[in-house]
Amino acid sequence: MVNFARLLYYLAGARRRLYWDKDKLRRYQEKRLRTVVRYAYENVSFYHEKFRSAGVKPDDVRSLDDLSKLPLVRKSEFRQVPARQRVSVEFDVDRLKAIRTSGSTGEPFTTYVCGREDEWRKAIYMRANISCGQRPRDRWVVVTAPHHFHDTTGVQRRLGVYAQTCVSVFMGVDEQVRVIGGLKPDVLDGYSGALFLVAKELDRRGIKAIRPRIVFGTADLIDVASRRFMEEVFDAPYLDQFGCAEIDRSAWQCPERVGYHMDVDSVVMEFVDEDGEAVAAGERGEVVYTSLFNYAMPLIRYAIGDVGVPSDDECTCDRTLPLMEVVEGRKDSFLVLPGNRLVSPRVFTNAICGFSENIMRYRVVQKRVDWFEVFVQLDKKVNESVFANELVGHVRHTLGFGDDIEIDVKFVDELPLDKSGKLMAVVSEVKI
Repeated sequence: MVNFARLLYYLAGARRRLYWDKDKLRRYQEKRLRTVVRYAYENVSFYHEKFRSAGVKPDDVRSLDDLSKLPLVRKSEFRQVPARQRVSVEFDVDRLKAIRTSGSTGEPFTTYVCGREDEWRKAIYMRANISCGQRPRDRWVVVTAPHHFHDTTGVQRRLGVYAQTCVSVFMGVDEQVRVIGGLKPDVLDGYSGALFLVAKELDRRGIKAIRPRIVFGTADLIDVASRRFMEEVFDAPYLDQFGCAEIDRSAWQCPERVGYHMDVDSVVMEFVDEDGEAVAAGERGEVVYTSLFNYAMPLIRYAIGDVGVPSDDECTCDRTLPLMEVVEGRKDSFLVLPGNRLVSPRVFTNAICGFSENIMRYRVVQKRVDWFEVFVQLDKKVNESVFANELVGHVRHTLGFGDDIEIDVKFVDELPLDKSGKLMAVVSEVKI
């Protein structure tokens, strides 16, 4: 159960740190970094062996510059060891909150946090929204997956303070428009792809009743033109947010939109090339996270596969959190279904990841508007016929697909990565 008072305490501290000078902020980072590295070495068998193999001891990591001494860790490596080897010996994994990633790269994964860490995540998340103008009693509507419906605490709901009202991303866009219109949001939030499709439907039908004061987008990366379109339809600024399920949100646009403020008091963000070396400002690099708050399951030099660009720019908002740029996505990543219905790939990733933890990797390939092939790599042997029938039934039920859409499940021993080093979970061969 979330401790609301502690959440507010964390939030107050986080808001103060927005305006710390850079030297003070760096000292804060490095103090927390030394603590979490030593803790992981002493309490987490995975990291103890990882550090020993690399010939590194906690005393070797004193500053941010020393992080490069530590090896990178990838999701695939975490998956090869039992959860108890990734979790601190001071915690019972069965009593921790399990957070399952959406598997947008086709490789779902479960991380674990304790109550204090969950409260810290929520505080850092809310700091950005408040900084962008969200008010305590705003009607806050979020288009998201059902497993996020309980993110708001009971105390928040009773007080009506920063309380989300969630709309399922799996609803048809017509139903989403109806529900959102009835809620009359001051703040509209959620998966960017889903919000774009809502905006398209509003524009098509000439509906102007949904007029939030702010729109926050996350999860899907869509292009600048699509963002501008949403701003025109909603008549509100669109502010993008960046992160991953393991860390939660880690960078965000403020109203000035000079770049994305990185939450470096919560997570150190590195940008590295193919050899694991840091790239220069303005160059593309893979994002590598070192969490400064995760102790139940530390994340140290965790390479997430996403690409970002570090920036030396300074925002005119006077917040001292450093900036990054996010490599844009493309709106042609949407899937077109029979009747010219568009859906975001995110609905597939959420549906499949919610089905079974036995799925190691998967890829959905749309061959025609009415035909999908789902390639699945499993952790262990199953009755493939039963598993396939149950998975198809789950996807049909979750996404509301009828018999006019064919879904074929194919089991494979291995799914190769793309040239980028990522496994794209949803690929469409249909031109929009």
